[in-house]
Amino acid sequence: MAPIAASRQQFDEIPTVVGIFSAFGLVFSVSLFAWICCQRKSSKSNKTPPYKFVHVLKGVDIYPENLNSKKKFGADDKSESKNKSSMPKNSLHLDLEKRDLNGNFPKATPKIQSSSDLENLSPKHFAERKKDSVSPDSLKSITSLSSEDKQDKLGTLFFSLEYNFEKKAFVVNIKEARGLPAMDEQSMTSDPYIKMTILPEKKHKVKTRVLRKTLDPAFDETFTFYGIPYSQIQDLTLHFMILSFDRFSRDDVIGEVLIPLSGIELSEGRLLMDREIIKRNVRKSSGRGELLISLCYQSTTNTLTVVVLKARHLPKSDVSGLSDPYVKVNLYHAKKRISKKKTHVKKCTPNAVFNELFVFDIPCDGLDDISIEFLVLDSDRGSRNEVIGRLTLGCSAEGTGGEHWKEICEYPRRQIAKWHMLCDG
Repeated sequence: MAPIAASRQQFDEIPTVVGIFSAFGLVFSVSLFAWICCQRKSSKSNKTPPYKFVHVLKGVDIYPENLNSKKKFGADDKSESKNKSSMPKNSLHLDLEKRDLNGNFPKATPKIQSSSDLENLSPKHFAERKKDSVSPDSLKSITSLSSEDKQDKLGTLFFSLEYNFEKKAFVVNIKEARGLPAMDEQSMTSDPYIKMTILPEKKHKVKTRVLRKTLDPAFDETFTFYGIPYSQIQDLTLHFMILSFDRFSRDDVIGEVLIPLSGIELSEGRLLMDREIIKRNVRKSSGRGELLISLCYQSTTNTLTVVVLKARHLPKSDVSGLSDPYVKVNLYHAKKRISKKKTHVKKCTPNAVFNELFVFDIPCDGLDDISIEFLVLDSDRGSRNEVIGRLTLGCSAEGTGGEHWKEICEYPRRQIAKWHMLCDG
């Protein structure tokens, strides 16, 4: 009986031992898994993302290779100026305490009302360049504007250009705009922001933040573009589009500034520039191109067949570089849009061939209350598509639009094609 009792005792101890080993194994597995996750997380945080350009607020100088540096936050301008000389190159300094309730930075540069103020201010704020970058002629052009000239002006854009040879980076700082017109008639103010494109390739497209209810916006935003050799700077052109944000409809275009970089020397340091804002499409308002449309009204089925055939002589979307056109077709009943269609995009051509057919059901008898709108747009992935030209066909349309509409009403079931001149968008 003794051996049997001993064997039973050994069998009773086996589950206890197995449970202890299982608990230790579970704890070890969980600990190992947690350690592996921490290692992966730390390795991911140490990697630097491959930025093509870096967008900086308030002129902070950031480069991709030092984004892992510790961030330093300052409270006032005095401590910032004292610590600037002792700050290491790889540090990042952001003055976040000076944001307003909307998250925007206040205007740092005071308004300049006289030429003496400009002379006293420019060496202080732009001492990084040895020579004074603001020419006396430009100062006179700003301060000598009469009241009559200012009424016709759309404002002035202030910005700076710089090339960093060590980083092989082209740096554009959009400082501010002054004297913008009021786009909101009720509040007599605007919500401005700026889109910037580097031409002719249009690969680099950036935009600033929107500043609310101001006609003198102080953006002070820096955009750094990498991979642009200094030898190619002379072949580039900067295109600034100044807009006013509209929450309920399309943003209002205030104007534009075009800066060819040929002849601009950036080897000596940062260059401060200012340019008058001009009306958009001043150079290309003479012609928007033509559109070939074919229409057929089926009175038996009460349908309208629309064929977008061709477009020709479309203007360039920019000073250099062709547009990528497509056509958007909107059908209106009593001035209310009831249907919309669009064609495919045709790449880099002023003479596009679409040959696309659309069939619309007409909700009423006859075409008296029906009109159709054609919008030719330039496809742009980086920003909102711009309208190249517009065409409206209907009973109340003028010119060839009204004539074409009259013919399809008089001759139903007949496909009638006509060329039409496009109007401004």
